Amino acid sequence: MSVFFMDHPLIQHKLSLLRDKNTGSKDFREIIAEVAMLMCYEATRDLPLKEVEIETPISVAKTKVLSGRKLAFVPILRAGIGMEAGVRRLIPAAKIGHIGLYRDPETLKPQSYYSKLPKDIAQREVIILDPMLATGGTAVDAITKIKEFGPRNLKFMCIIASPDGIENLTKAHPDVSIYCAAKDERLNEKGYIVPGLGDAGDRIFGTK
Repeated sequence: MSVFFMDHPLIQHKLSLLRDKNTGSKDFREIIAEVAMLMCYEATRDLPLKEVEIETPISVAKTKVLSGRKLAFVPILRAGIGMEAGVRRLIPAAKIGHIGLYRDPETLKPQSYYSKLPKDIAQREVIILDPMLATGGTAVDAITKIKEFGPRNLKFMCIIASPDGIENLTKAHPDVSIYCAAKDERLNEKGYIVPGLGDAGDRIFGTK
């Protein structure tokens, strides 16, 4: 499995704004969508192209378009919804599924409560969205559930990851590539990423 860290200046600048505790919910929502869109640009770099002929106002040009590979985005509820708007803006034809998981505050283990995926997910390349890869339990569980439907390929896209999360996801699903904007120092005793950005879901929806 490959881990791609995205150090583009725009991504890193916007990540600093997300980390700032003084960034309000409205700005946080907008910025997290913008970061997701920029990251999606990199995560889809390997999409295949085919050559076509296009008639321009001047002449006929041989140019390239996507070769028809089908995509699906699956945000993990609820924080993953914050990334959904950004990736849809970049690839509006992609289908969207949702997986609902929450982390038990006592055990830190993922608990499932919802799943709705595209019917043709087996014919699609899937990118799973979640802003935070903390312990890795939620990501591992979501990927396991999606693999039951046999998608063509799976990628996981997060904004901030902990070393533990990367290690746990790598061990459980070595075939899934991780796309990430930053690897932080560690997890605290409550399983939050340090320095992180707090609870992404609370900051997106204003539910602190």
